[in-house]
Amino acid sequence: MPTFSKQNTFTIIAPNQFIQYHETIVSAAGTFEAGFFNFGDPQRQYFGIWYKRISPRTIVWVANRDTPVQNSTGLLKLNDQGNLVILDDSKGAVWSSNSSRIVVKPAVVQLLDSGNLVVKDANSTGNFFWESFDYPGDTFLAGMKLKSNLVTGPYRYLTSWRNPEDPAEGAYSYRINTHGLPQLVNAKGARFLYRGGSWNGFLFTGVSWQRMHRILNFSVVFTDKEISYQYETLISSVITRVVLDSYGISQRFQWSDMTQNWEAIATRPADQCDDYAFCGINSNCNIDDFPICECLEGFMPKFQPKWKSSNWSGGCVRNIHLNCLHGDGFLKYPNMKLPDTSSSWFDKSLSLEECKIMCLKNCSCTAYANLDIRDGGSGCLHWFDNIVDMRKHPDQGQDIYIRLASSELDHKKNKRNLKLAGTLAGVIASIIGLSVLVLVTSAYRKKLGYIKKLFHRKHKTEKEDGDLATIFDFSTITNATNNFSDRNKLGEGGFGTVYKGILVDGQEIAVKRLSKTSGQGTEEFKNEVKLMATLQHRNLVKLLGCSIQQDEKLLIYEFMPNKSLDCFIFDTMRSKLLNWTKRLEIIDGIARGLLYLHQDSTLRIIHRDLKTSNILLDIDMIPKISDFGLARSFTGDQAETNTNRVMGTYGYMPPEYAVHGYFSIKSDVFSFGVVVLEIISGRKNRGFCDPIHHLNLLGHAWRLWIDERLEELIADISYDEAICSEIIRFIHVGLLCVQQKPENRPDMSSVVFMLKGEKLLPKPSEPGFYAGKDNTNSTGSSSKGCSLNEASISLLEAR
Repeated sequence: MPTFSKQNTFTIIAPNQFIQYHETIVSAAGTFEAGFFNFGDPQRQYFGIWYKRISPRTIVWVANRDTPVQNSTGLLKLNDQGNLVILDDSKGAVWSSNSSRIVVKPAVVQLLDSGNLVVKDANSTGNFFWESFDYPGDTFLAGMKLKSNLVTGPYRYLTSWRNPEDPAEGAYSYRINTHGLPQLVNAKGARFLYRGGSWNGFLFTGVSWQRMHRILNFSVVFTDKEISYQYETLISSVITRVVLDSYGISQRFQWSDMTQNWEAIATRPADQCDDYAFCGINSNCNIDDFPICECLEGFMPKFQPKWKSSNWSGGCVRNIHLNCLHGDGFLKYPNMKLPDTSSSWFDKSLSLEECKIMCLKNCSCTAYANLDIRDGGSGCLHWFDNIVDMRKHPDQGQDIYIRLASSELDHKKNKRNLKLAGTLAGVIASIIGLSVLVLVTSAYRKKLGYIKKLFHRKHKTEKEDGDLATIFDFSTITNATNNFSDRNKLGEGGFGTVYKGILVDGQEIAVKRLSKTSGQGTEEFKNEVKLMATLQHRNLVKLLGCSIQQDEKLLIYEFMPNKSLDCFIFDTMRSKLLNWTKRLEIIDGIARGLLYLHQDSTLRIIHRDLKTSNILLDIDMIPKISDFGLARSFTGDQAETNTNRVMGTYGYMPPEYAVHGYFSIKSDVFSFGVVVLEIISGRKNRGFCDPIHHLNLLGHAWRLWIDERLEELIADISYDEAICSEIIRFIHVGLLCVQQKPENRPDMSSVVFMLKGEKLLPKPSEPGFYAGKDNTNSTGSSSKGCSLNEASISLLEAR
């Protein structure tokens, strides 16, 4: 944590004035201040800028990031030439602004309310000789520009710190790449890690900004001489920043007055499809599908065995080579993040039709799209040779046209015609069959009416009824599950039993049969279908459909052959099958699934019943969050509420929910923390009792943290020293998630960030329900009963 001290305050300094270690410059409105600071070592002093009223102090810019002052007697001075210099009494000048402009007027230094430190004409408000915004560090502030002079240079972009306690220039950059059509990238040297994509008139094609357009305005200036990108806040009270961390991850943070914390509202890369060229060349990445990588139409995997084993790096090659002289065509891909444009060609004046004709005339042109999507689209963008780093982007994607041989297009057209004919025949048959059924029985009409009523949408942001999950005939599911035979039973929960089934086409399914006696069954059924119909993520179980037969209510899911996570981690033999690498991957996958629910899905979803038995594992042991019967959705910026019907599972509920009925996204964070500690320890929170202090798992982990004996929490599975520090970090994150007060817990975007390797983690406070020295729980009863079995709450009036 940086150390600061001050005695006097300066707002402006003039030549021959200076700032010492114990002095600061403050902006006019007191938003920012600048001065010397260190990271605990007084022999390494830096001059920087930070938010004045935010604690802990957040550094946004460092002048001498590569050359710290070696003692506590450093000075910042404006010399007679109009240059800012930092002086070390033993070395002289260790840093200088080296302004290229000739200063012939009286100059002063001022810190603006934007966080921009400027050397300016003392008699003018806007004549700047030098400004810190022209030399960004790891933080992108409102009003700052990332810019490139295409004629003379230089380029201005973010560069990472080496680590959280060393602001020296790191290996990563966040910049506008100027080759071909300029695009926003995260890079390590010349290698792209993530592409925000090219500017299409509204936004970068690979970045989702919908939630931020209410508070931010983004703009790009693009001329033959210069490219610049900046953003401005539309609401003066909003405090936001973009930070490039020392691992190459860029995050947008927004300050919350309610929680008194920085909340990450966007993280890039956010998922595997954001990793540059994750699926190789000539492919499409779709995070909502499985497998997430597919070859483009007319292409096949270059290395078929590797592709089948989920190694997609080799990419895809054409089935049939293009025949430029005898005619090719184009296949439209809607709603896409456009591919890498670093080798592209563009023209601002051409129409889309002219763009197509020009691409056909160039035998090397492999795809085209509009350059600007405003006002119906304009301009032309061409790609050559391979298509690289394209992904499905349903929220705000763009249309692109991929070149194919005419024979491939004819083949696809024939398939489409056959499919259309089959669909039409099916529709006709369905109409005839439905007509017969309508004439035969009015009861069936009532049932259809009930189903429509049951699935009536309440939110404008949800899909139309036609996009709901398939409604299966009850007899089909009965046959698939062998009449719900006990031999097909997979498990039993609070609201029903789950069976394995096999459909007539051989597809394996999991069928959740809601209990007829459950008072919450109908509501939970409607809730789960409504939510699951809108959610698509590789770490969420996929709902295939539903079925209703009088009092019977069924939910049909994709089948998970490895059942639930608790079948592994709490079983003496099967737990050995999960090594530490896989356990940490599972934790990371659960975190990403929750992040999608809380931040990236159309609706903000709070699960309310996250536990190890609700984490299913597919054939590749990829975790998938299931059971959304208790989930609640929010629209807009709503993120919290309360209820007097507390429903969930003891041991996973946070104190504010169990006692007061108050729940928010931080409720799921608490449950996630419990799951993390259970995965690492191999013990149940409520199934464990510390024999010395009579504490549950959370209390035991907290005592081990206090005593610096966290290794004792780790399950008895062999590990080496290389991964030990990672496991300890995951425990640390778990303890941060289960803190007593919800405002102290991180949000899931911060959790994903911390799991990736952030070294400097805050210290946790005591966990929820911690008994303390008197070994009593929050209700005053003895904690010696902490070995109670896990139980689900079906109804509890909140106090």
